Amino acid sequence: MTELTRLTIAEAREKLGAKEITAVELTDAYLGAIEAANGVLNAYVTLTPEKAREMAKASDARIAEGKAGALEGIPLGIKDLFATEGVHTQACSHILDGFKPKYESTVTQNLWNDGAVMLGKLNMDEFAMGSSNESSYYGPVKNPWRAAGSNADLVPGGSSGGSAAAVAAFLCAGATATDTGGSIRQPAAFTGTVGIKPTYGR
Repeated sequence: MTELTRLTIAEAREKLGAKEITAVELTDAYLGAIEAANGVLNAYVTLTPEKAREMAKASDARIAEGKAGALEGIPLGIKDLFATEGVHTQACSHILDGFKPKYESTVTQNLWNDGAVMLGKLNMDEFAMGSSNESSYYGPVKNPWRAAGSNADLVPGGSSGGSAAAVAAFLCAGATATDTGGSIRQPAAFTGTVGIKPTYGR
């Protein structure tokens, strides 16, 4: 972990806009943090370092031209439920093994239109059915928080446990998630992060 991965999204946007840091530097800091911690937490099921650096480089160019979007250069983790063109999308199920969609989901396309950078796809309960993030084909996600004096593994909640664990461990600046009966709000509570379930209208 570096000081860059500790920045809030607002702080990172400010530093990017002031050209104190570059999107490539920020992205590389997160990729390094993921490499160091993901083997323990199992938050990411797929990393997209080449794509992330390409997106970050494009963000730096837009910032230099004064054409920055609302999330320009901000590295995000994407829940494996969202379709990402040409990138692993399996809802963490063996049933969809090897599926790489030929289209982009509306949610992620809107993020890319605003300049966000994709670090990779995040673990989740299989097909978003679960409350502990233990039903993933890729194995359980571990909560980065532990009780004082304990070395017991704790669940991060589900189904968006990979998203919550990645944010809590500073492995992305923010993450997408989904929530029907608590799948954003419960993992946020379990990991001490902020999770928002938008209204249908929003």
